[in-house]
Amino acid sequence: MRAVIQRVEKASVVILENEVAKIEQGLLVLLGIEIEDAKEDALWLASKIAALRVFSDEKGVMNKSITESGGEVIVVSQFTLHAKTKKGNRPSYIKAARPEQAIPLYQQFKEDLALAIGRQVQSGEFGAEMKVSLINDGPVTILIDTKNKE
Repeated sequence: MRAVIQRVEKASVVILENEVAKIEQGLLVLLGIEIEDAKEDALWLASKIAALRVFSDEKGVMNKSITESGGEVIVVSQFTLHAKTKKGNRPSYIKAARPEQAIPLYQQFKEDLALAIGRQVQSGEFGAEMKVSLINDGPVTILIDTKNKE
């Protein structure tokens, strides 16, 4: 799994002119699932994101997690995070998981993350054409890949 985590002042997801998710201060997580991913990846990534210290403490130092900051989370599926661009100009998505594999892992990740942060996680809709809006706070943007646990 590959995630782009953005600390936001606010974010929202619109599908067919209907707002399906909206948060104030928190995290927007763009999640890409590849064919080699499993439930263990979802759990590891959810735990990592829940503990990620990217929110400012009283001294202005990034020292608080989403749990400690009281922020909210939106998760948006994004298979394009697994784009391969080595050949030509059209990205290949051959490593991205097919919906029959990706949807259960997407749901599992959202459940694992909700448990880890102790509150509901909002989301877009898997496979839908979405309009994602955000005001990045910082900006703080972090990339985490379960295949490269740095």
